[in-house]
Amino acid sequence: MKALLLRVGIDKGSGGTYGPIFEDGSFEFVPIPETYRSCTATTYGERIGRKGKPLSTYVPPALWHVPMHDDPEFETCTYGDTTAKRRSLLELGDGDLLVFYAGLKPFNRDNAEYPEALYFVGYFTIDRVIDSTGCQRLNEPGTVSGIRTTPTSSADTPTKTCDRRGQCNSRLLNHARLISQKKPDTSGRPTYALSSEMEELLGISGFIQRSVPPRFVRQEHNVAQLVQLLDSS
Repeated sequence: MKALLLRVGIDKGSGGTYGPIFEDGSFEFVPIPETYRSCTATTYGERIGRKGKPLSTYVPPALWHVPMHDDPEFETCTYGDTTAKRRSLLELGDGDLLVFYAGLKPFNRDNAEYPEALYFVGYFTIDRVIDSTGCQRLNEPGTVSGIRTTPTSSADTPTKTCDRRGQCNSRLLNHARLISQKKPDTSGRPTYALSSEMEELLGISGFIQRSVPPRFVRQEHNVAQLVQLLDSS
């Protein structure tokens, strides 16, 4: 059993902001903006979050009526990617974990306990992986995909992974888990890296500001510790 860590959700490079985290550690997962025109995708103003407010509450006004790219999508447990990350997705197999982290920032006021940082926000438990390159439809119910999750007729559609184990094994966390601290990169610029606590828990180290290449947790005892952390969140 292994776990793949993948950064997702709105960020300053794609959307111009981070999703909100609240005083008790609960949060809203806010997807990135959709990059192609769609008449069916839900907009930020139309989607009501877990706190009962539209997701437009948490994004710049320019995005209020923009459709969202629901990937990962936590109702049918779907995820996908057409980039180089698909190679890592193809390494996942039965029982492995796809663990998502995202940039979050305190909502309305500073919060020393939950600062602007990177957090674990959810995970999928994998049943099987399908390389769906060349397939025309990728919205099979209950699947996690290695490409985009919306129906498409593109010829370059990628890899698809499937989770049929039920919501208890694939979910958005109730409370986000802080995983980062800022360290200077080679140019001296403050950059998100794994915190010392997470380095010990996961058995890996280094910068995680970008999701390429995705990071694997492979040691059995580290994966067990990660599972325990996610189950308690």
